[in-house]
Amino acid sequence: MEEEEAGPPKRELYALLQVSPEATDEEIRKAYRHWAQVYHPDKYQDFHMKQIATVNFQRICEAYEILSDEYKRQIYDIYGMEGITSGLELGPKLNKVEELKEELQRLRKKKEEEKMFAHFRPSGTILAHLSMPQFLDGDGIMRGMAMASEVQSQLSKRTAIAMGGNLEVNGNSGGGAASTVLRHQLSPVSSIELVASAGLRALIGVQTTRNLSSHSTATIAIAKSLRDGSINLSNTWTRQLSETANGNIQLLLGPESSIAVGWQKKEEKMSASGELKIGTSSFAASAHYTCRFSSKSHGRIAGRFGSTMLEVEAGGGRKLSNFSTVRMLYTIGIQGIFWKFELHRGGQKLIIPMLLSRHLNPVFAIGAFVIPTSLYFLLKKFVVKSYYLQREKQKTSEIKERSSAQVREARIAAEKAQQLLQTVANRKRSRQLETNGLVITKAVYGNSKALKKADKSREVNNESASEVIDVTIPLNFLINDSGQLQLHEGVKKSGIMGFCDPCPGEPKLLHVEYTYGGQIFEVEVDDYAALLIPENPRV
Repeated sequence: MEEEEAGPPKRELYALLQVSPEATDEEIRKAYRHWAQVYHPDKYQDFHMKQIATVNFQRICEAYEILSDEYKRQIYDIYGMEGITSGLELGPKLNKVEELKEELQRLRKKKEEEKMFAHFRPSGTILAHLSMPQFLDGDGIMRGMAMASEVQSQLSKRTAIAMGGNLEVNGNSGGGAASTVLRHQLSPVSSIELVASAGLRALIGVQTTRNLSSHSTATIAIAKSLRDGSINLSNTWTRQLSETANGNIQLLLGPESSIAVGWQKKEEKMSASGELKIGTSSFAASAHYTCRFSSKSHGRIAGRFGSTMLEVEAGGGRKLSNFSTVRMLYTIGIQGIFWKFELHRGGQKLIIPMLLSRHLNPVFAIGAFVIPTSLYFLLKKFVVKSYYLQREKQKTSEIKERSSAQVREARIAAEKAQQLLQTVANRKRSRQLETNGLVITKAVYGNSKALKKADKSREVNNESASEVIDVTIPLNFLINDSGQLQLHEGVKKSGIMGFCDPCPGEPKLLHVEYTYGGQIFEVEVDDYAALLIPENPRV
């Protein structure tokens, strides 16, 4: 069966006993006694009912055995049932809760360190400059090419090394360089870096960074060129301006002194940045704005101007998978009209800027923007969208097929569990009807899309019915003596007695229709959300 969607821990044992993850030992004992009265096999004479009771009673006893034991409960809270069944490699029996906590922290720290030591991140960029005018002149389409690569590795908990190199060819000239950066964390608030580079920009240098406060960071660097012996000194100050924005000032002293002021803002659906740089004989400014239209697509507008450049860039990108993003950009400026294609895959980038024209012809400029944009939207609507819908449908179908047998078994088990709850649930329902109290008239749990579609059409069709389960009986059973129904936050509802997961891997909702005080109400809650109805019961 496919793994569930990312989210909070399932906490099935808390759902079985219907207690909060923060429940006290007394609350757990009380819940166990309550469920044991319903599912104890000795209460039933019928062989079939006794079998159902035995299976569910064993589940309740297992949940109580783990949650009533301080050691096992802490292991379960951190690692789930996998930690219980595997023994978590705890070694000898620990006598105190504090010792268990220390051992668990040690194991977690060890695993984090092993993960850190194994951390090995390669990254690289390939930049291919293409020129259509050059191609039409018969000189070939390739105008130049550049490649850069870097590998980062964690040598120890505080020390890391990064080694990289780059190579650039432009026309009949070219060059390259290799560099090494050794980074060491001196303390939680400061670090130092040693830099060495060979090639066209041969240099050695040192850089130190320190957190001045929780919102401010300062960096000082000094580097000496091995080619001409010049020395560059730079100071950079970074300040967090808000929860989503920060600004920085950089002062560079050397043969090409400059001062730069910049800011960055990044939110869930947009990001923006800007920079102004003034040198001894030049100045430059740039800004960009990126807006996310959805979880998979975004748009981008950027501008750059200065003493040697003036250009505007517009375009957008789309996320192909968890690791891949493609982007298409249109640039117009004093250097000409460009298309730029970018493919980002993990830490690797492929960037292909293509020069379309060196002349700023208005008609050509408009056509170069409108034609590919129109083509993109046509392909997206009639080709890409249908392809992704078909792929998602096929993926969902495969998951359903693989999990169908387990879902059927879980649904049968839930229906059997409801049989033993029905008598008490009907008794509680009758008592609530007499006092005009809380009565659950209808409750369904399952696929959120199916339930929302059913809510609009006011009925559940045959296709949607396979992705939902009726849970009216268990919810009526869970109404307490005060006439309230309470489901705890952070507890996955499929673990509640009489429930099951009818659609593994899909987001789920609980839809409840109930009457209280002679009035009709409806409520919907997410899989892990709390539910309390009514909030203020009559005394």
